[in-house]
Amino acid sequence: MFRNWRIGSVNGALVAAYFIPAWTLVAFNIMVAPVHGLYERPSVAVALFLSDHLQMAGMDTVRAAWLLALGRLTVVAFFAIHLALLCIPRTRSNGGSDEALGIALAIGSIISFASMVMASKVGEMAALRLHATELLLLLGAAIVVVIEKPAAAPKLVEATPPLALEQTELLHNR
Repeated sequence: MFRNWRIGSVNGALVAAYFIPAWTLVAFNIMVAPVHGLYERPSVAVALFLSDHLQMAGMDTVRAAWLLALGRLTVVAFFAIHLALLCIPRTRSNGGSDEALGIALAIGSIISFASMVMASKVGEMAALRLHATELLLLLGAAIVVVIEKPAAAPKLVEATPPLALEQTELLHNR
């Protein structure tokens, strides 16, 4: 049963097991109450950066919060697609789910890196540690996916005529 599981598949499933519930809760908190959800710990660095450095007004901050929630939900959706594709053994063994995982890792890395930079600018150390940890998780999974190649498809053996060496050699066959 577990013969066609690759390290990248298991690693992607474990990373998805963290990011799907964590980022879904953050995104739904932002969607329900944009300003309150934006000022919670996972997004506080973005909120402080938007208000302090970019000096956004209230409605612009709400729009930026919704954009952040949309980005997080996009990453969650691609992780969910990756997990759904892992349920198909043939897709799992030939690396068919790596595209969805790669997109989730790329978008998630961009969001985490931007949030980490914003946390650094506003001096929010707890948020900086959180986003740096998430970024390291995403980059580590991306490295595993890039380095590990899918298993080669088995070659089909075709029926061939008898080899020339197996035939008897007569003088008139030269």
